[in-house]
Amino acid sequence: MMSAKVFDSDASLDERRVIIRRDGGDVEMVELPWGLQPRERDGRRFTVVRAEGRTFPAYRCLIPASEFRHRSHGKHYSFSLADGDWFYFAGIWRPATLDWPEAYAILTIAANNDVEPYHDRQMAVLRRDQRMDWLDLTRPEEEILRPLPTGSFRVSRLRETQAALAF
Repeated sequence: MMSAKVFDSDASLDERRVIIRRDGGDVEMVELPWGLQPRERDGRRFTVVRAEGRTFPAYRCLIPASEFRHRSHGKHYSFSLADGDWFYFAGIWRPATLDWPEAYAILTIAANNDVEPYHDRQMAVLRRDQRMDWLDLTRPEEEILRPLPTGSFRVSRLRETQAALAF
Protein backbone atom coordinates (compact mmCIF):
# COMPACT_ATOMS: atom_id res chain seq x y z
CA MET A 1 0.00 0.00 0.00
CA MET A 2 1.29 3.46 -0.90
CA SER A 3 2.36 5.67 1.99
CA ALA A 4 0.96 9.11 1.14
CA LYS A 5 0.78 11.11 4.34
CA VAL A 6 1.04 14.67 5.58
CA PHE A 7 4.41 16.30 4.97
CA ASP A 8 5.40 18.87 7.57
CA SER A 9 8.02 21.40 6.42
CA ASP A 10 9.06 21.76 10.09
CA ALA A 11 9.66 18.01 10.45
CA SER A 12 12.78 16.75 12.16
CA LEU A 13 15.71 16.43 9.78
CA ASP A 14 16.09 12.80 10.74
CA GLU A 15 12.46 11.98 9.94
CA ARG A 16 12.40 8.96 7.68
CA ARG A 17 9.91 8.80 4.83
CA VAL A 18 9.17 6.47 2.00
CA ILE A 19 10.60 7.59 -1.31
CA ILE A 20 10.17 6.00 -4.73
CA ARG A 21 13.12 5.70 -7.09
CA ARG A 22 14.54 3.72 -9.98
CA ASP A 23 16.77 0.78 -9.22
CA GLY A 24 18.04 -0.28 -12.61
CA GLY A 25 14.92 -1.20 -14.57
CA ASP A 26 12.75 -1.54 -11.47
CA VAL A 27 10.92 1.00 -9.33
CA GLU A 28 11.45 0.57 -5.61
CA MET A 29 10.15 2.10 -2.41
CA VAL A 30 12.70 2.69 0.34
CA GLU A 31 12.65 4.62 3.58
CA LEU A 32 15.33 7.31 3.87
CA PRO A 33 16.07 10.26 6.18
CA TRP A 34 15.40 13.81 5.00
CA GLY A 35 18.51 15.92 4.51
CA LEU A 36 21.59 15.67 2.32
CA GLN A 37 25.17 16.01 3.48
CA PRO A 38 26.41 19.61 3.65
CA ARG A 39 29.25 20.61 1.36
CA GLU A 40 31.23 22.25 4.19
CA ARG A 41 32.52 20.12 7.03
CA ASP A 42 30.62 22.07 9.72
CA GLY A 43 27.74 23.07 7.43
CA ARG A 44 24.08 22.33 7.90
CA ARG A 45 22.44 19.50 6.00
CA PHE A 46 20.11 20.69 3.30
CA THR A 47 16.55 19.48 2.89
CA VAL A 48 15.50 21.43 -0.19
CA VAL A 49 17.21 22.25 -3.48
CA ARG A 50 16.23 25.13 -5.78
CA ALA A 51 15.23 23.61 -9.12
CA GLU A 52 15.37 26.60 -11.47
CA GLY A 53 18.20 26.56 -13.97
CA ARG A 54 19.38 23.10 -12.96
CA THR A 55 19.17 19.64 -14.40
CA PHE A 56 18.83 16.41 -12.46
CA PRO A 57 20.02 13.65 -14.78
CA ALA A 58 20.37 11.01 -12.03
CA TYR A 59 19.21 10.08 -8.53
CA ARG A 60 15.66 11.33 -9.00
CA CYS A 61 12.97 10.29 -6.55
CA LEU A 62 9.35 10.88 -5.63
CA ILE A 63 8.06 11.60 -2.13
CA PRO A 64 4.35 10.72 -1.78
CA ALA A 65 2.20 13.10 0.27
CA SER A 66 -1.45 13.77 0.97
CA GLU A 67 -0.87 17.40 2.01
CA PHE A 68 1.92 19.65 3.16
CA ARG A 69 2.00 21.94 6.14
CA HIS A 70 3.84 25.20 6.44
CA ARG A 71 4.16 27.92 9.05
CA SER A 72 3.74 31.50 7.81
CA HIS A 73 3.72 34.63 9.98
CA GLY A 74 3.36 32.51 13.12
CA LYS A 75 0.32 30.62 11.85
CA HIS A 76 0.17 27.05 10.57
CA TYR A 77 -1.43 26.19 7.23
CA SER A 78 -2.30 23.02 5.39
CA PHE A 79 -2.10 22.71 1.59
CA SER A 80 -3.77 19.82 -0.21
CA LEU A 81 -4.91 19.30 -3.77
CA ALA A 82 -8.35 20.82 -4.32
CA ASP A 83 -9.58 17.59 -5.92
CA GLY A 84 -8.62 15.60 -2.80
CA ASP A 85 -6.03 13.45 -4.60
CA TRP A 86 -2.60 12.75 -3.17
CA PHE A 87 0.57 13.74 -5.02
CA TYR A 88 4.34 13.51 -5.06
CA PHE A 89 7.12 15.97 -4.36
CA ALA A 90 9.93 15.87 -6.92
CA GLY A 91 13.13 14.99 -5.13
CA ILE A 92 16.67 13.79 -5.41
CA TRP A 93 18.50 11.23 -3.31
CA ARG A 94 22.15 10.56 -2.71
CA PRO A 95 23.97 7.30 -2.03
CA ALA A 96 25.59 6.81 1.36
CA THR A 97 29.16 8.01 1.91
CA LEU A 98 31.57 6.96 4.65
CA ASP A 99 30.15 9.59 6.99
CA TRP A 100 26.60 10.18 5.72
CA PRO A 101 23.67 7.79 5.20
CA GLU A 102 21.68 7.46 2.01
CA ALA A 103 19.23 10.41 2.15
CA TYR A 104 16.94 12.65 0.09
CA ALA A 105 16.00 16.30 -0.46
CA ILE A 106 12.97 17.93 -2.10
CA LEU A 107 13.17 20.32 -5.03
CA THR A 108 11.64 23.78 -4.72
CA ILE A 109 10.09 26.08 -7.31
CA ALA A 110 8.35 29.44 -7.31
CA ALA A 111 5.07 29.23 -5.41
CA ASN A 112 1.85 28.94 -7.36
CA ASN A 113 -0.84 31.60 -6.84
CA ASP A 114 -2.52 29.55 -4.08
CA VAL A 115 0.67 29.20 -2.01
CA GLU A 116 2.27 32.59 -2.81
CA PRO A 117 0.33 34.56 -0.12
CA TYR A 118 2.05 32.33 2.48
CA HIS A 119 5.50 31.85 0.95
CA ASP A 120 7.29 32.82 -2.27
CA ARG A 121 8.58 29.29 -2.86
CA GLN A 122 7.13 25.82 -2.52
CA MET A 123 8.18 22.24 -2.84
CA ALA A 124 7.73 20.98 -6.42
CA VAL A 125 4.41 19.12 -6.51
CA LEU A 126 3.82 16.50 -9.20
CA ARG A 127 0.43 15.01 -9.88
CA ARG A 128 0.29 11.24 -9.98
CA ASP A 129 0.13 11.15 -13.80
CA GLN A 130 3.52 12.95 -13.92
CA ARG A 131 5.40 10.47 -11.75
CA MET A 132 7.00 8.41 -14.48
CA ASP A 133 7.93 11.51 -16.51
CA TRP A 134 10.03 12.57 -13.50
CA LEU A 135 11.53 9.17 -12.69
CA ASP A 136 12.27 8.24 -16.31
CA LEU A 137 13.53 11.65 -17.51
CA THR A 138 11.03 11.62 -20.40
CA ARG A 139 10.30 15.36 -20.24
CA PRO A 140 12.67 18.29 -19.57
CA GLU A 141 12.82 19.58 -15.99
CA GLU A 142 11.36 22.97 -16.94
CA GLU A 143 8.20 21.25 -18.27
CA ILE A 144 7.65 19.21 -15.12
CA LEU A 145 8.98 21.42 -12.32
CA ARG A 146 6.52 24.27 -12.61
CA PRO A 147 3.79 25.69 -10.41
CA LEU A 148 0.37 24.08 -10.70
CA PRO A 149 -2.48 26.27 -12.04
CA THR A 150 -4.34 28.64 -9.73
CA GLY A 151 -7.02 26.80 -7.79
CA SER A 152 -5.03 23.54 -7.59
CA PHE A 153 -4.60 23.75 -3.80
CA ARG A 154 -7.08 23.93 -0.98
CA VAL A 155 -5.53 26.01 1.79
CA SER A 156 -6.70 25.89 5.37
CA ARG A 157 -5.43 27.36 8.59
CA LEU A 158 -4.81 24.76 11.25
CA ARG A 159 -6.21 25.26 14.73
CA GLU A 160 -3.48 25.43 17.35
CA THR A 161 -4.36 21.94 18.64
CA GLN A 162 -3.95 20.53 15.12
CA ALA A 163 -0.68 22.42 14.70
CA ALA A 164 0.64 21.17 18.05
CA LEU A 165 -0.14 17.58 17.08
CA ALA A 166 1.40 18.01 13.64
CA PHE A 167 4.65 19.66 14.64
